[in-house]
Order: sequence, then structure tokens, then C-alpha cells
Amino acid sequence: MDDKAEKNKGAKDKRKVTIEIHKSEDFRQIYAIGALGGHSPYDFRISFYNDSPQRFGPQNNTHVMKRQIETELILSPLAALELSRWLNQHLQEYEKKFGPITRPRTKAPDPKSTDNSSNIQGYT
Repeated sequence: MDDKAEKNKGAKDKRKVTIEIHKSEDFRQIYAIGALGGHSPYDFRISFYNDSPQRFGPQNNTHVMKRQIETELILSPLAALELSRWLNQHLQEYEKKFGPITRPRTKAPDPKSTDNSSNIQGYT
């Protein structure tokens, strides 16, 4: 490699990239209590949802919950990996500052109870 090519290579390596972040006009925030999804060889899909009780009736001890999918995120495998790393880093920082994140404790089921319903996140 000649001197000129070496200088050009060095100049390219020293360039700084500035990223400007802008929110689109239709940007909106959602709060989700959970996520579900899966993957294919091509992408990862994560749907974020909220649950709300619809009916709690005495008939057969039936409880009906409405699970509303709020939005779905579709990521390339590389973007999913980067999201995982970013999220793990931020979880570690959060726990270092605020302490471990724990799941809410649920009371043990009463063995005499005939209620076989399972707890849904955020609702008992």
C-alpha cells in the first residue's frame, strides 16, 4: 500500500458518526405487562400485551381475561441479539442501583379449594 492509500485509510478510520434521534409523527408509547412471540430462520417477533379482567363469575369458577396485543416488534436475528445484550446490560445496571428484581409472591393454593384457575400476571 502506498503512502497516499495509507493516509486515506487512516482518515476514514478517524471519521466520527453522529446519530440524530427523531421521533416519527405517529410515535406512541405503550405500557405492556407481558410479551409473547417466537422466531423463524429469518426474524424474531415479539408481541407486547396487556390483560384486563372481563368476567369473574360464580358459574363454574370461570374467570375470563382479555389479552390485548398492543404492538408487535419484528427483528432480524442480529437486531434481536443486540436487543438482548442491551436489555441484559440495563437490567444489571438497574439491579446494581435498586436491588434484585423479584417476581411477586403468590400465596400457596389452598389444597381444599376447588378453584383450579391459574394466576395471570398482575392479577390474582
